[in-house]
Amino acid sequence: MSAEQLDLFSQTVAATDCEPQAMAPRAVAAELDDDALLAAIPDAGLADGPALAHEAGRRRLAAAVPALERLCRRFTGFGRDRAVPEQVAALDALAMIGGRDAADAVARIIVKGAVQGPTLATAVATAALLQSRLPTDVVAAFLRHASPAVRADACRLAPASPAVIAILLKMLADEDADVRASAACALGRLGRPEARVPLSRLLRLAPTLEVIDAITAVGDEEWMILLARIVRTVPQLAEAAHAALDAIDHPRARQLIGGMMQRR
Repeated sequence: MSAEQLDLFSQTVAATDCEPQAMAPRAVAAELDDDALLAAIPDAGLADGPALAHEAGRRRLAAAVPALERLCRRFTGFGRDRAVPEQVAALDALAMIGGRDAADAVARIIVKGAVQGPTLATAVATAALLQSRLPTDVVAAFLRHASPAVRADACRLAPASPAVIAILLKMLADEDADVRASAACALGRLGRPEARVPLSRLLRLAPTLEVIDAITAVGDEEWMILLARIVRTVPQLAEAAHAALDAIDHPRARQLIGGMMQRR
């Protein structure tokens, strides 16, 4: 090999060392102003894409929603067997930003088939968190998904559709406990009386904020007593349980609240 060839090779290495990708990506992203960050996101790759997306989310940069959506859709067709880091980072950033625009962007990402495999589970979880509006047939398909996590998150997206309600009723007997609980909560939010028994059981044995929220539409005097018990015995849920009782225009609820006030 000639001396000129060796010199050319050494120059190439030196230039690569100076590339922004060789610097700490998170530090570089934090130094960009908003406009530069927005411009860099859509064409970012693995070296810097996750860091740029995270920074947009950290700043709650609503203007980054279209760029994050484009970043996600750039990798359409990838990720059948493993999560795509750029897509996961974009979805996480959209969750941090929040709001209707972010929710709608996640819905489009899902409906257009931009994510698949493990990343699809992340997308459905993000949609559930943001309360994205997905077509009924898409939600129905997710309710039948092989992954219990996807089925459980799809319950949180369930619309008041006869077809979806029929699936949710069957899911009360799902083999996965989390899915059964999510289905009961979904039916409760939809005001279905079939949710009353499973939600009352959950309120006794495994109360959560989601269960408390769901049971207020279908509960009876029994669950009011259970809520009062939670106020006294489960500190991390006491505020939510008290608020649920306080929002009910029912003599028994007012009686229970009055009794709790006297004990203070």
